[in-house]
Amino acid sequence: MVMMTGSLAVHGTVLWLTPQQGGRVSGPPDPDYDYDYTATAYLPPRTPEDGQAGLALRRFAPGAWRTPAEGILVPGQGNRAQQVVPGCLIVITEGVRPVGFFTVEEVHALAEDGTPVVAAAPIPVPALEVAPPEVAVPTESAVPDEPPYRHSTAAARWASKHGSDDVPAEPANV
Repeated sequence: MVMMTGSLAVHGTVLWLTPQQGGRVSGPPDPDYDYDYTATAYLPPRTPEDGQAGLALRRFAPGAWRTPAEGILVPGQGNRAQQVVPGCLIVITEGVRPVGFFTVEEVHALAEDGTPVVAAAPIPVPALEVAPPEVAVPTESAVPDEPPYRHSTAAARWASKHGSDDVPAEPANV
């Protein structure tokens, strides 16, 4: 889990909205190997007015409506920290108009100079030894004709005898 107080490197899937959905009239942008696609973005429940961030995308398929991509997410000036975790949705905007959605699959914090911040290695937890369960040996012999004791009405009804139990079964005339 990462709090976006500085730039983040994000990996995931971008889904571009069609022009009929209010997306880009020209369709999905074509990546340029010299420049990244840049836009504004926000993370719901924020809005473009109170949570705008900068987004630069690269390594996405040209002309594809849904494609894997990676990018850099930079918080806007004076915006509060936002939680960015795998599975969250970033709304890509041009101005305030949504043009796509970016589903985050990986998040990596970036240092001030743009290099990835490496998290400390997790401390290994020693394995626990589990003893095999003890098997209870019955000391009393159970009567086979008697149902086991169950504290429920259903068990009592099943085990009880009723006068209709002695009536011979009749075939259904269907």
